Amino acid sequence: MKSWESGIGNRESGEPVRERRCAHSPFSIPDSQPRARSARGFTLIELMAVIVLLAIALTAVTMSFSKSLQSAQIRAASRDLVAALRYTRGQAIVKGKQQVLVLDLDQNSYTAPGKGAVKLPKDMTLRLTTAESEVTGGNAGGIRFFADGSSTGGHIDVLQGRREWRINVAWLTGDIALDEQPN
Repeated sequence: MKSWESGIGNRESGEPVRERRCAHSPFSIPDSQPRARSARGFTLIELMAVIVLLAIALTAVTMSFSKSLQSAQIRAASRDLVAALRYTRGQAIVKGKQQVLVLDLDQNSYTAPGKGAVKLPKDMTLRLTTAESEVTGGNAGGIRFFADGSSTGGHIDVLQGRREWRINVAWLTGDIALDEQPN
């Protein structure tokens, strides 16, 4: 093995290591001059590949977030409609007389007794299945609740794209249940 002055060689690479000695110390100090290395960096193709991968990942995250937001919107609208139905049922029981939740499918809205109309977002639609006696027009109808809590029954579908939430109203008990329908 080759060495410079009184130093020892580099064991891993087999290259000699330069050392210097201090005049008043018996120990040698390795020289810290860096070896010449070739300049390393990224090629244009590598940078483009990283940018494309980042764009794909960002698109996937954005699509997922968009679907999550749509799901939250339809869930919130369905829960609001369930709350309006329960309010209508409660008013029928408390007041001791029939109360009707009216749905206008053309306007995409519903109205609870004593409240203003609530309009759903543009991309959502309502579909109503109810007793024939509760159909008030071509695209309007309602669900009636009686003083004992029972109802005319039926179901309301809240649709957004492929997502569908169904609100079932039991005719005998007036019980209201919200179910998400499989795609």
